[in-house]
Amino acid sequence: MEEKSKVIFGNVMSDKVYKSAVKSKKKFIKKFGDDSNVDYPIYIQKNEHIGDSLGVYDILLKEGDSPEEFDHEKGIIVGNIRMGFGHYRISMAMASAAKAMGYTPYWMDLNGYPQTTCTKVISAQNDLYSLGSRLSKNALFNKLVWEPTNYETFRQLKYNASDQKNAELMAPVYRNVPKDIPVIGTHVWPAQAAIHAGMKNVVNAIPDNWPMALHFAEGSVHTIQCKNAYMGYLICNGMNGDEVCKEMPNEDLVYTGHYIDHELVSNIEADCDARMARKAKGAPMRFLLTIGGAGAQKEIFAAIIKYLLPMIKDNKAALYVNVGDYKNVWDDLSKDIPEMAGVATEHFNEFEATTKFAEEALTGEVTGIHAFYHENIFEAVYCTNLLMRSADVLVTKPSELAFYPVPKLFIKRVGKHEMWGAIHSAEMGDGTLECRDIPHTLQMIDIFMKDDKLLGEMCDSIRLNKSVGLYDGAYKVVEIAMGLKEKNK
Repeated sequence: MEEKSKVIFGNVMSDKVYKSAVKSKKKFIKKFGDDSNVDYPIYIQKNEHIGDSLGVYDILLKEGDSPEEFDHEKGIIVGNIRMGFGHYRISMAMASAAKAMGYTPYWMDLNGYPQTTCTKVISAQNDLYSLGSRLSKNALFNKLVWEPTNYETFRQLKYNASDQKNAELMAPVYRNVPKDIPVIGTHVWPAQAAIHAGMKNVVNAIPDNWPMALHFAEGSVHTIQCKNAYMGYLICNGMNGDEVCKEMPNEDLVYTGHYIDHELVSNIEADCDARMARKAKGAPMRFLLTIGGAGAQKEIFAAIIKYLLPMIKDNKAALYVNVGDYKNVWDDLSKDIPEMAGVATEHFNEFEATTKFAEEALTGEVTGIHAFYHENIFEAVYCTNLLMRSADVLVTKPSELAFYPVPKLFIKRVGKHEMWGAIHSAEMGDGTLECRDIPHTLQMIDIFMKDDKLLGEMCDSIRLNKSVGLYDGAYKVVEIAMGLKEKNK
């Protein structure tokens, strides 16, 4: 196996960096063991939550007669992890595009195999990241630790050297996966692990548009959503201090545009028309709040809800609140804002009912507050996608949702790398600048509410962006992955 921690795209790592990478791997082995010689069986079954809607089949590691077999002609693996909702959401976009293009998407969650060293390593790092997210509410910790880590530490080639060593421990989960089936990694670890395991056709779909060596999986084709990020990755900008790095080969880096679900892209014009029609007739303006489990932004959302409550009661505004699979967040909000009780409807663990609500909201009336909670992770994440089409404004931090074709109000980021999501969206005209405090957030709500100019301009930009293919990234990633298979036959 090629040693990927010593040389990264022609950039030679020092002995100190390499030894540090080896030490990192040994630390994980000591803590979680090494299952490199374990022969994990493959078991394929239809995903019971998004199998029908997105055509997804789960790749599981367990004994037994598999009810399904790999489709060697049309099959494509979406390799992912659960680290927040972002990578799952991008994976769903890839699966949606693959299904629409006539392919069979297989879902491979490397954080979903608790018996493996792979999942134990990922879970430990996920827990650490979640802790950092929660602690980032402390201004001093955020300034001195969290933002520098997400902005500069992860940017360095030496960080990738350690990640590549650790990813060697993740490779065993791919042992019995046919090596010619294309893999799309929506986090770098599934892509790195696939390469270490000898998978032949790997695409690494990079989520962020702040160029970081964290996202390198050398041996795969790296896809980028934004052209400014493309340039940064091409020259490995700032990834080895002040040193000028050797650039990435052209064939390893491709700009694709945004990774968006087929269901959203194909309905852009109709959904934008509906937003403007609601605005013209004075219907309640619909705000969709998506809240993560770390709770780092709960105070911001509480302030938004309190501010909108009088307008909600006066039928000038309506609110969707998706707390994902974190019911405690809704419980805390309900406790902090008891006035919601009279206008709030809870849609909890009823995905069929949630789907029906989202469908009816496309043409029907919506009033009050509608809270959504689903214990299952697939339903929790996809709920936002379902609600997005009938929402007028999505209120979110500038993470993966910054790329979606819906008018967006950006609240304060969690990690400095997210800053560039809001900058890009504002430049593309489909989102606001990042509102870094509550007063500026509420000011932006007022601007959306008082007339139709801002909403109309964003809808116009979304239509224009679609016409030039900005939201076609998921289709293009699937094309690249299947193209690799043809090329490498």
